[in-house]
Amino acid sequence: MRGSIKPRASTTAKMRDVVEQHPFFVRFVELVAAQLDGPPSTVEALARQLHLSTSQLHRLLGAVGGEPPAQFRRRILLERAAYALLGSDRSILDVAVDAGYASHEAFTRAFQRAYTTTPSGWRGKPGDPRIASANNVHFHPPAGLVLPTLERDRPMDLITIMTEQHVGVVAQMLNACRGLDTATLERPITITNADTIDEDLTIHLLAARLVDELGIWNAAVANAPYRPHSCDRASIPELENLLDEHGGLFIRHVRDASAGAALGDTFVDATSGTPYFFTYAGMVAHVLTYGAHRRTLLAGALEAQGVSLQEDPLSWPPLRPDGPTLPD
Repeated sequence: MRGSIKPRASTTAKMRDVVEQHPFFVRFVELVAAQLDGPPSTVEALARQLHLSTSQLHRLLGAVGGEPPAQFRRRILLERAAYALLGSDRSILDVAVDAGYASHEAFTRAFQRAYTTTPSGWRGKPGDPRIASANNVHFHPPAGLVLPTLERDRPMDLITIMTEQHVGVVAQMLNACRGLDTATLERPITITNADTIDEDLTIHLLAARLVDELGIWNAAVANAPYRPHSCDRASIPELENLLDEHGGLFIRHVRDASAGAALGDTFVDATSGTPYFFTYAGMVAHVLTYGAHRRTLLAGALEAQGVSLQEDPLSWPPLRPDGPTLPD
């Protein structure tokens, strides 16, 4: 299991039904979470705490959670071990003991079955620490288990709309750049008394970096290699094609995470050689924050060339009210 598990709205909907109809499952998860650092309760003890017989517990957890109790706990401990291997310099044996294994060899076999790599190989090239499961309950650092968010879906998905608006404005800007000659595209933009996140600013460079940022994060989600600033030498038509690719995929990541109530979920990017942990929400906030900075600079440069843009989110159709509002 490498790469990223995509959150799905159907999984969250299923888990909402599980919690509403089988609240004992939430209690079971809470009991397991409370015992991760100590000896596990026997199945008989768990059943007594849930006011069930042992056979009822096995049967209900198999039907509702998709895993027997012992298998559920082993999976969670392996996920915790996967995080521990990345987030510390502890020995593999220490991590193995914390995960409930008596030997390095037994831990390595179990880890390799789950992640298709050895613990030492994982440290060098990690993937997604979550092991696929029907119940979508996973270990989340620093200390606990997290059920998928169970709140009712909101009628307006603002995060996705803002992301779509960002990509849409970049497309509008690239289209406007088509009408500019090379000298104008490459003319330096001067900013005084303020720092910018890019050096040697030009219209072309800002357009390229807006597209490049989307490609960088798509690669991070997939834990795939990507060369930053690879768009800098692309022509405007090439940037438009790249935006179709990178922008469309990035929107799908955001839409899936938002629909699946998984914006707080963690993914691991090890493309630079060092593993970094990010949440989907953090990724979106980063892209929209620095994207807004670059868009504002690019909008000013294009307006200086007589280009009129509709970049204000208030003019974006999904956000416009039915009644009178500010003009476009």
